[in-house]
Amino acid sequence: MKHIYYFMSVLILISISSCKKFLITKPSDFVSPENHYNTPEQLNSSLNGVYDILGHGSVYGTAYPSRIGMEADEGAYKDNSLLVGPQVYDFAPGDSYVTNLWQMLYVGVGRANLLLANVDKNTAVAEEIRKQVRGEALFLRAYFYFLLVQNFSNIPLLLEPVLDPNDITAPQSPPKVVYEQILADMKIAETLVAPIKTIGHGGRVSKSAVRGILARVCLYMAGAPVKDVSKYADASFWAKKVIDDAEAGHDLNPSYADVFTKLARDEYDIKESIWEVEFWGNTTGAYREIGTLGAWLGIPSTNTTIIGNAYGFISANGTLWKKYPNVTTLVSEDIRREWNIASFSYNAAGVKTPIVTTSPASVFWTRFPGKYRRELEVVMPRANQQTPINYPLLRFSDVLLMYAEAENEINGTPPQLAIDYVNKVRQRGYGQGKVIKSITVTNAGTNYTVPTITISGGGGSGATANISAATTGTKGISTIVLTSRGVGYTSVPTVEIKGATGTGAVATVTLSNINDANLTAFQTASQTSFREAIQDERSRELCFEGLRKPDLIRWGIFVATMKLVLTDMNLELSGNLMFKTLAFKNVLPKHVLFPIPAHDLNLNKALIQNPGW
Repeated sequence: MKHIYYFMSVLILISISSCKKFLITKPSDFVSPENHYNTPEQLNSSLNGVYDILGHGSVYGTAYPSRIGMEADEGAYKDNSLLVGPQVYDFAPGDSYVTNLWQMLYVGVGRANLLLANVDKNTAVAEEIRKQVRGEALFLRAYFYFLLVQNFSNIPLLLEPVLDPNDITAPQSPPKVVYEQILADMKIAETLVAPIKTIGHGGRVSKSAVRGILARVCLYMAGAPVKDVSKYADASFWAKKVIDDAEAGHDLNPSYADVFTKLARDEYDIKESIWEVEFWGNTTGAYREIGTLGAWLGIPSTNTTIIGNAYGFISANGTLWKKYPNVTTLVSEDIRREWNIASFSYNAAGVKTPIVTTSPASVFWTRFPGKYRRELEVVMPRANQQTPINYPLLRFSDVLLMYAEAENEINGTPPQLAIDYVNKVRQRGYGQGKVIKSITVTNAGTNYTVPTITISGGGGSGATANISAATTGTKGISTIVLTSRGVGYTSVPTVEIKGATGTGAVATVTLSNINDANLTAFQTASQTSFREAIQDERSRELCFEGLRKPDLIRWGIFVATMKLVLTDMNLELSGNLMFKTLAFKNVLPKHVLFPIPAHDLNLNKALIQNPGW
């Protein structure tokens, strides 16, 4: 949280007495309300304590992206030495990852409650400062409850500081009640927090962030388990507020890859990346809000100087690969595939080795997520597993897709504007019509040995290709195979073919058309077909951003989807890769929720365990 740390004087770890005893039983730090909340600095340091929960290892710092099943059908846990736990859906109510998630989110609730109770303690502090702090604290409390209700359903709803450590009885509230409180808090926060351009970066809660997450909350409330379909209209309303905000000027970054490059480099594009969990440092400097993106969820690497240490605990599934076009080729027309699913591995020296095999096991099931790449980090050294890569919580592409989904559900058939917004996301994914679609050999030439190809000009960059030379006859060039479509071509580039010997080979380039990306007539013909198109598009665009499992659950298709993946795996995997099937074999209907932690059930007798646990 680099920007937040610059703003604070000291990080205050608010007393655990602000939470129920059944959440955390032993206080470790204490700040007396009588001696605190008196200055702008104290208010902001307390607010930073609330923000700090987002980056905790039990939440987005480590567990949420790579340990508690958030990859769903997009990925599989790749380490066959860890055969139990939430990542393979074989765990019990005493599991530490589940317990720590519950407890840290309630620590966040407690910190927010204590801050909200004291934010107006000193009215000499400027009202604008107090309003901003109140708005951010309200929103963060609501967001913690959003994560809790998604994962645990019936939960205690604590809205005031609880200062009596002997009070350990707190009943659960049903999801609908929790959601209504979340909406109420967020709507108030929306009137209090600053516009995103005033803040200048995505690490702090802005009006755009509140509105976008309100759209998400409403979509979840419209789906399972609450199924309040009236909330689709609210989801549309809040998403459109983000889309139509001329002052904020939100838009897609023309380069999909650049979105994640900026996350790694602590750069900000507030048009696209609306809200992020900020990380900075590597345990060696002054600022140490560190995560494990790129190390735990990324491309494996043993090189600690050029690339950085990375375990790559999650592999990408063939199910995700096959959602993109050009399944059997090395590059897809949808250039997001080769960014989201790495087309290379790193050797020990840190050199990229392209993956050129086309067998299903190697192409579809053994690659790694490529969104979070340690080689892009600017913080050095990279010898340990702690990384400074920011985690995206809300992007503008998600807002466009949420609006389209809500409008489809409201209208019964997809409105044209909803179709346009999905196409806008897809057009960026296909390179805005500025990538190479194909290279055609128009003259094979003769007598080539070890031919090479150079693609230059056209205003773009990054396109590469391999040449296949004929082995008989005149040894002419038979085929040119694209290995990267490049980006940014505004005119047809030149193809130059060279070899130690040989002459006469000529090839021409065809650029893509921006309309190649658009949904087909079938995909937009009905509510059902458009719904399915959006469900797949969310996976292509937002994979490995912590949204897929909750999406599948709210659509009511989580377990069925996981079992379809298992069928696919059984057909295409064998031998030493079959351990990847564990999560898909083990998943049961009860896994749409986590269990209430056993520790808290024992302390708070008012709690009732979730079904099946």
